[in-house]
Amino acid sequence: MTTRRRLATLTTALASTLAATGASAVEVNLVSGATGNAIAIYTELVKPWEEATGNTVTIVPMPSSTTDQFAQYRLWLAAQNPDIDVYTVDVIWAPQLADNFVDLTEAASEVIPEHFPSIIESQTVDGKLVALPFFTDAPALYYRKDLLDKHGASVPATWEEMTTTAQGIQDAERGEGNGDLWGYVFQGNAYEGLTCNALEWIKSFGGGQVIDADGTISVYNDNAVKALETARGWVGTISPPGVLSYTEEESRGVWQTGNAVFMRNWPYAYALGNSGDSPVKDKFDVAPLPSAGGDTTSAATLGGWNIAVSKYSPNQEAAISLALYMASAEFQKQHALMGAQLPTIIALYDDPDIAAQQPIIPRWKEIFLNAVPRPSAPTKVSYNEVSSKFWTAVHQTLAGNGSAAENLEILEIDLDDMKGGGW
Repeated sequence: MTTRRRLATLTTALASTLAATGASAVEVNLVSGATGNAIAIYTELVKPWEEATGNTVTIVPMPSSTTDQFAQYRLWLAAQNPDIDVYTVDVIWAPQLADNFVDLTEAASEVIPEHFPSIIESQTVDGKLVALPFFTDAPALYYRKDLLDKHGASVPATWEEMTTTAQGIQDAERGEGNGDLWGYVFQGNAYEGLTCNALEWIKSFGGGQVIDADGTISVYNDNAVKALETARGWVGTISPPGVLSYTEEESRGVWQTGNAVFMRNWPYAYALGNSGDSPVKDKFDVAPLPSAGGDTTSAATLGGWNIAVSKYSPNQEAAISLALYMASAEFQKQHALMGAQLPTIIALYDDPDIAAQQPIIPRWKEIFLNAVPRPSAPTKVSYNEVSSKFWTAVHQTLAGNGSAAENLEILEIDLDDMKGGGW
């Protein structure tokens, strides 16, 4: 069934419900912390739904700080606030707030197969789909095309190849007087970004997902240990010692000034790197993050935002209809064209209009097919504490405070204790 036919079906069903109950069209309040021109884009893109249903959408703005936004969401939902019908939620939030959201499994049954499976998995808690995919995000390996060509190197497919290539080019360039060049920059500070990086290392080494979807704690194993010891070897060799305090922007700062061969970062850095005054404009490209080789595959941590419907909404039928529309191909195509947001619908990565207007988007298809969700679904409200314990263990390892084996063994014991007390 096409998106337009689905919308027509939803609209007819909603109109029938309104007629049967004697209800009139409603105002649906959607809360969002989107920044820049995103709110104006949302306002424009929901107009077809408003016209089809007779309902109106009011967008309730939030602070741009995701920490403040999440805290406000928790307060509203704890109070069973009926004033918000639809929530835009970070990919790791919906599982933590799942008890407050409508199960959308049945309503979205026809469209679920259209979306990247990893996103559906990330928003499914105890068999219930608690948020619909809206737009997505995943990191890639940025590489300097000019430097690889100059030194006769290929784009690395494995971490070992990346390490060797980074070291070789770094040494050669420094020998030619480019003393500020480093081989690889990533996000090594002790924060959520390190959880993302380390999850990718471990998963791509065949070491599991820290805590698997069924709740199995899988973080302490030989492959996970090897992954972290490999990353530890980068610090001070191909990565600056200061990488242990880098977030996304510090990494991009080194990269965009032309002082790194490789970088791990999110899609936002692509457009900035190609901006008019960028020293690396037209000198770089992106590829999937490396794997350990053999039977292992690349892994990229899933990011992005989704759409959830509040259990406390007095307008649930209309809210579900709006959520389905915002997750549809029709909406997501226009969102990609107008806002350069990465769709969650696989087919849109082959759409010629998107490829022509937003050429960055098709580049990310392969990356998303290997995306891995953080363990927020199995850990629910305990995710933030789990992530904090994980990134702390990883940071200790990178800093040389204990071996990977020692730190991961202690971490697994701590996680076992947490799980025993109930996630």
